[in-house]
Amino acid sequence: MKLNYKRTLLVGMAFFLILAFWQAYDAIIPLILTNHFGLTQAASGAVMSIDNVLAVFMLPIFGAVSDRTKTKYGKRTPFIFFGTIASIIFFIALTFIDNYQLAKVVAAGIPDIQQGTMTTAEYSEYVRQLTVDLTMQNPLPLIGFIATVLVVLIAMATFRSPAVALMPDVTVKPLRSKANAIINLTGTAGGIIVLVLGMVFATSKNYYMEYTGYVIAVCAVMLVGFIIFILSVKENKWAEEMEEQSKLLEDKQPSESDSSRKLSKGEFTSLLLILASVALWYIGYNSITSKYSVYATNILGFDFNFTLIIAQAAAIVSYIPLGILSSKFGRRKTILAGVIILATAFFIGNFVTPTTPEVIMYPVFSLAGIGWATINVNSFPMVVELAKGGDVGKYTGYYYTASMAAQIVAPILSGFLYDLIGMRYMFFAFGTAFVAFSFVTMLFVKHGDSKPLPKKSKLEAMDVD
Repeated sequence: MKLNYKRTLLVGMAFFLILAFWQAYDAIIPLILTNHFGLTQAASGAVMSIDNVLAVFMLPIFGAVSDRTKTKYGKRTPFIFFGTIASIIFFIALTFIDNYQLAKVVAAGIPDIQQGTMTTAEYSEYVRQLTVDLTMQNPLPLIGFIATVLVVLIAMATFRSPAVALMPDVTVKPLRSKANAIINLTGTAGGIIVLVLGMVFATSKNYYMEYTGYVIAVCAVMLVGFIIFILSVKENKWAEEMEEQSKLLEDKQPSESDSSRKLSKGEFTSLLLILASVALWYIGYNSITSKYSVYATNILGFDFNFTLIIAQAAAIVSYIPLGILSSKFGRRKTILAGVIILATAFFIGNFVTPTTPEVIMYPVFSLAGIGWATINVNSFPMVVELAKGGDVGKYTGYYYTASMAAQIVAPILSGFLYDLIGMRYMFFAFGTAFVAFSFVTMLFVKHGDSKPLPKKSKLEAMDVD
């Protein structure tokens, strides 16, 4: 039995449009909040954390709701359809509200103010204060902007769990690590396309630019993935075929659709340990990726964009080989190897200083990209491996609750230590420590690995990848 790569790629188009959105959202929303509305970094960070807070309780809810949904289009596709349309409409609407505020900023002459004899810090604070004063004179655009952000984030939250749960719905358990590799590869491709669009539109070089054209281009990319998904994915048919394949693989084990099966004590303990591991490595990883632009610019004096592209490119190249390796060596062992790789990359980062050639950071982030891909390919399949057939969406929600909760904790805890001890000394050390902690919790996991496919013919016996 082989993985249907074409089918998995088509299912992955939902993840493609999700990551395309988040790459653009995370790039421009902080810039708009700080440069156009004058918010402090702390206030901007609070707004940017809304998506993680919403995700903690919304992703499990909509994952579970989609488990119980039955339509002629499937149980996940309706959520993806309406969520995507709403997200695109309100994402574009955000830019029109921003354009209104930006027109006020430009009319006030704020972009033309000269630094003069002020230090960079003094100049930045002076300009920010002028901008926030302008915002306070008429706070309605800011209120409307944040309210629309909230609508966009709710729309995205309604279909993320259903979109991710669709892969296990149509893929038998032993093949899910391979399938997840394809899903992650497809999603990362969407993120890289948006990074390239950011370079084309020069989003990192103009503090006072209108983002409507850029966002429309991003939404066009999302629509391409959406249209391919809607026209190609036959959810009900493919899910039924997966059920038939699962029955053929049964060997005195609970079937995929056995809704009466409960987790044993050992399985429940393993589930908690896996989720703890997910939280720990996300705290470590997110503390690096969410603040690397600040660390690279303010501490090292490096350009951060190309470094992040290299990390994603390394991940893309490694996804498929990693899916194959996990089938041979098991998910748990592969994850442990990935944790070692990621922790090693972050540990090396501690020794990179402003006098170190910037090119040294490229292999460090390449190693980090490979390590993160190794973990990502296998962690989600381990969680849904423990799910009953009708609860895949709910378990998908558990996975994202752990990861999103970690991404709420990471900037708060790491920021406190950066202020207390210094970013130069704590940045990579913090990430290294929490990734290393996840190795310990993962070491004690006993369940969630894939069961080998039975080899019933010489032809199948050749399919060891």
